[in-house]
Amino acid sequence: MDKCTKTINYEECLRDIVLADSRFVVITAENRAAIRNITDSLDGRFIDVGIAEQAMIGIAAGLALRGRIPVLHALAAFLTMRGFEFIRTDIGISGLPVKLVGGFPGFLSTANGPTHQALEDVALMRLIPPMQIFCPSDEEDMHIGLRAMLQSPNPCYMRYNDRPPVIEHDPDFQIGKAEVISQGKDVTILTYGILLREALLARDVLDTCGLSSGVVNLRTLKPIDEGAVLHAASERSLLVTLEDHFQTGGLYSITCELLMEHHVTARVMPIGLKNRWFKPAPLPDILFHEGFTGEKIAETILKEFERNA
Repeated sequence: MDKCTKTINYEECLRDIVLADSRFVVITAENRAAIRNITDSLDGRFIDVGIAEQAMIGIAAGLALRGRIPVLHALAAFLTMRGFEFIRTDIGISGLPVKLVGGFPGFLSTANGPTHQALEDVALMRLIPPMQIFCPSDEEDMHIGLRAMLQSPNPCYMRYNDRPPVIEHDPDFQIGKAEVISQGKDVTILTYGILLREALLARDVLDTCGLSSGVVNLRTLKPIDEGAVLHAASERSLLVTLEDHFQTGGLYSITCELLMEHHVTARVMPIGLKNRWFKPAPLPDILFHEGFTGEKIAETILKEFERNA
């Protein structure tokens, strides 16, 4: 089993991968939160460009053209928005294997205001044709998939997530394959990232209310597990897309596009942020205020069933 599936530290996992392959170079735009303890142990393959995300991406593209695999770290909002044109043009058009690690995405931005909230990062990154997107649900999930994402020949964007493990995850990680945690006859919650925990809590509440509920941890949003989504759509009465992202361009959009492409009709209910940013606060308060706790998610789903009874 990959050592990274057992480590409790992203830094150690990344360091082991980097030191085992001289092609890797770790770069940051003055954001060392995820790597602050390993920079001196990377065999000289660490660069801090300062607050210059666009320059960092250009440097990474140049290194990739010369056979390196750059692993970039920056705040998700600035990495994907400030650097978008450079990611698209310098990395995307050539399909370079540059890895983008976005810190504090979605609700993990917590007390930061709208300027620092990455709620459109998935939408932006999925616009770039060769880009893969990895959204681990917790630290263990991140470790399990990290090596596969870093060794992929494609450019990749990862939503960094060092939250405590939610469940014991399936170690058989494959890019484009979902982790089907449970199946239900009445509703399936499709989710990714930190909201997996709330999805599982919502499932438990729904089960006590007599609704058979399934939960799917999608892991990668691009490529998405089409089979898992289509199976859920064909077998369940309601699909719920749950995400800490704008409804436009994220999982809700991906799901609807997929269903239309395959001519599948299904009831799809989005639970995401619609045309608004979230109120900055500690994470538990955000989840409660914005209606993303397990109980509130279950309540929203139950109301949907009552409307369509």
